[in-house]
Amino acid sequence: MAGTRPGAGLAPGAVGKRKRKLQRKGGSMTDQQPGNIIDDIIDDHREFEQLFAQIKSGDPRTRSEVVEHVIAEIVRHAIAEEQYIYPVAREVLPNGDELVEHEIAEHSEAEEVMKEIEKTDTNDPKYGELVEEFIADIRHHIEDEESKLLPQLRDACPRERLQELSETFQRAKNLAPTRPHPLAPDRPPANRILGPGAGLVDRVRDALSGRNA
Repeated sequence: MAGTRPGAGLAPGAVGKRKRKLQRKGGSMTDQQPGNIIDDIIDDHREFEQLFAQIKSGDPRTRSEVVEHVIAEIVRHAIAEEQYIYPVAREVLPNGDELVEHEIAEHSEAEEVMKEIEKTDTNDPKYGELVEEFIADIRHHIEDEESKLLPQLRDACPRERLQELSETFQRAKNLAPTRPHPLAPDRPPANRILGPGAGLVDRVRDALSGRNA
């Protein structure tokens, strides 16, 4: 589309977000409903699916820009999960350690593929193969997380804690790196300490390079 950047209007966490709709009570509008971390994560997953569809069926000439954007979104999402959501799962779920270690391993595998995508020329046939592998990995991870960890976390946490985690998750995404860092720590406290600094460096690099993040 001439004059339209791929992913235009896709502010971090914007596409596919479930708007916290105003509800009517006694004929007047009430305040926006507070967020819920489970819904937030699922909303992000639906956003990724929309971007994957755009990669597969959109203009090949702009595919790499959409790939850049979805990588940035997924990196932010994954790091915020590792910093704040997974520690709560370890705390409140009987099988939390097992579930979280599995999810972190899947993050690490996807991060390695994302790093390879970054290093591969878009005209190289390997680029398309890596993108397909990346999409398949993330789709598997989404299915896994939504069928196992998230339902259990919803049941185990009171509503107030899910709302608090929603706010923390959004703040963490705003500060998180936008590029894959496979060698960076993926467990607290190190990831909470180092993540914002790496995020700042990434955003400076994105601005200087014009990356679609």
